[in-house]
Amino acid sequence: MIKIIFSSLKITLLSLLFIGCADLQKKNNKEIKPNIIIIYTDDLGYGDVSAYKRGTLNTPNIDKLANEGMRFTNGYASSATCSPSRYALLTGTYPWRNPRAKILTGASLIIDTTEMTIPKVLKTKGYHTGIVGKWHLGLGSGKIDYNSNISPGPNQVGFDYSHIMADTQDRVPSVYIENGYVVNLDPNDPIEVNFSSQKENNDYGLPTGLKNPELTTMKWHHGHNSSIINGVPRIGYMKGGEKAKWSDIDMADHFLGKAQEYIKEHKDKPFFLYYALQQPHVPRTPHPRFEGKSGMGPRGDVIVEADWCVGEFYKTLEAEGILDNTLIIFSSDNGPVLNDGYYDDAVEKLGDHTPSGGLRGGKYSLFEAGAKVPFIAYWKGKIKPNVSNEIISQIDLFNSISTIVGTDYKSKDGIDFSNLILNNEGNGRNELILEASTRTAYRNGDWAMIPPYNGVAISDYTNIELGNSKDFKLYNLKDDPSQKNDLAKKEPEKLKEMISKFVKIRGSNFSNIENLKLE
Repeated sequence: MIKIIFSSLKITLLSLLFIGCADLQKKNNKEIKPNIIIIYTDDLGYGDVSAYKRGTLNTPNIDKLANEGMRFTNGYASSATCSPSRYALLTGTYPWRNPRAKILTGASLIIDTTEMTIPKVLKTKGYHTGIVGKWHLGLGSGKIDYNSNISPGPNQVGFDYSHIMADTQDRVPSVYIENGYVVNLDPNDPIEVNFSSQKENNDYGLPTGLKNPELTTMKWHHGHNSSIINGVPRIGYMKGGEKAKWSDIDMADHFLGKAQEYIKEHKDKPFFLYYALQQPHVPRTPHPRFEGKSGMGPRGDVIVEADWCVGEFYKTLEAEGILDNTLIIFSSDNGPVLNDGYYDDAVEKLGDHTPSGGLRGGKYSLFEAGAKVPFIAYWKGKIKPNVSNEIISQIDLFNSISTIVGTDYKSKDGIDFSNLILNNEGNGRNELILEASTRTAYRNGDWAMIPPYNGVAISDYTNIELGNSKDFKLYNLKDDPSQKNDLAKKEPEKLKEMISKFVKIRGSNFSNIENLKLE
């Protein structure tokens, strides 16, 4: 009887000890929140990262994340263009639901300040939040005055700290903006900006790429022929702000330095950093130490430069002792483009490299190369090296990150793939709507469907197949990943099924709804 009582007491004590340890562990887990970093490149194609084994460029630092983390082979941006993808990334919402989520030039902020965003979610869990790099989601709520506080902007949609360029490197104003203020602005040299198409009084009487090509160091191909800054003709016109103007060749170093400063300053508490690189978007202006490194001209050189930035950033996380508690997501806002406004030998020096990774289309396109991009998740010691063929979208990062940090916030369009990202467990998406310049297409399982659209089949400017056609297009991506064989006529029942499912999601917002009836 004594032995029985003693054994029972022992079991009870052990049980209490186990429960106590479990509660302690649970408490500790709540206190340990991973730092979260999204590294977002600009126009980087599926074949531009050597870990995907589709091209000839070498990207060893990005490869380290890919080979030691989770590399997704079916990872998608929400759109084949920049601003819509960035909107969807931060909000978890399809960009076609927001009529203002288009490629922006000097526009107002397109994220409503009441809208939930990834940084807002993380702030509820005590995270400090920051963005460094390209913004391109609009600023202000009307005509922007760059000589005073610019609001609303990143700081009004969840970011505690912001150091950005307003739109893209090929647009004015060519200045950095930190927490709503132009950096190094001389009040005696105010900035004036306009994007007017009027021929009179829009250039402020200053040289332009159109009037003064002899003053440019980079020849424009299409569209980029307005104000000349640092020898580069831009989109739009700018006057003043001479001391505030950025140095193009130093931009990668500049943003890297700001990203490194941010993590050093905030390493002692959980932080979220959205590090949005400008490469390889035009104008491609590698620092001289990277010129000629790729053998593919400036486009290849800035990708080599971007890879170096990733490596240096990684070293900083390691040196600061926070790498083991940091989740890194690496991706691109859309697929690749070679000639996107300037003559820079991107086409002539491409060689055997395939930026699209053998996929059809590219930036601006509804074909696969438009939105299928490198998509990598890395967390040293937590995420095991894996390759996933499951479908995942950047829209899903909102819900997945929300779950990882222990909140209940969920977007309507996103799916929680935290278990897939962290443990390679569970299934990915079954269906996804992809967007390109307000046009939309549909993927379901191994099938992709592109509705009919008016317009040229191949862009006169970029020489990219856009996906426009008078007829529905249907592809089996498992058997035909390069989308060479249109099965719309051979598989009419499958096409009807795809159209029905597409319309169920897209609804009456679909501008081409009258074409969705098969004869």
